[in-house]
Amino acid sequence: MQAISPASALQPSISLLEKTPVLLETLLRDVPETILDWKPAPDRWSITEVLAHIFEIEQLYAERAKRIVVDNNPPLARSVEPDSMGRRPTSSRYLRDFLTARRAHLYFWHSLPSSAGARTGVHHELGSVTLLQLLNELANHDLGHLRQIAELYRAKAFYPNGGPFQRYSNPKP
Repeated sequence: MQAISPASALQPSISLLEKTPVLLETLLRDVPETILDWKPAPDRWSITEVLAHIFEIEQLYAERAKRIVVDNNPPLARSVEPDSMGRRPTSSRYLRDFLTARRAHLYFWHSLPSSAGARTGVHHELGSVTLLQLLNELANHDLGHLRQIAELYRAKAFYPNGGPFQRYSNPKP
């Protein structure tokens, strides 16, 4: 059995990371701000807040990935609390910023040599992590929030108007 090279091991996560911008653009095109800003409960996120979060995580993970590639076993940046200074861009701004950042990061990730997947950094809680593990976690994170966004959209835009068909679904945004 032939071992998988680090470059080919990176491909599944990079492939998913490439799809996320297209999925978000397609899903959220022409969705009214009232739906994007709707919160199912005070302690739950709106689609706009999810977009803000995935943009913040995109920046954090891209910085971590670059450090892993450039430095030898660097300490990785800690996550930061969301901006609480009252600055609240629109969902379209968060989406645009995420799309721009992700596309730039994809260009970088595609340029990596085959050995990059095995490079490591030190996470403050988890210890040593490889670039492969980091990108797999980012892909996993994307999928979780794609599901969350779809469920929020479903629960606000379509479920309330389902009439008797509501008995066949149970959205949990």
